Amino acid sequence: MIEFNIEVDAAGLHCPLPLLRLKKALKGMLSGEIVRVIATDPAAHLDFGVYSEQTGHEIIEYIREEEQQIFYVQKK
Repeated sequence: MIEFNIEVDAAGLHCPLPLLRLKKALKGMLSGEIVRVIATDPAAHLDFGVYSEQTGHEIIEYIREEEQQIFYVQKK
């Protein structure tokens, strides 16, 4: 299991709210810190992928389970 600094529970939220919650969390973090995001929106992996490409923040792990997706994102 990856150690993380902040957890964002975006379960039950639909686009663009999971991404907005991630952005808000990253804003208050230091470079190198990791946020764990739990999302149930089926399109979250697309939104997070594009966002990480545009900003340089790295998705260091992505876990897809039956009903949810878990992202570990490291702030750059």
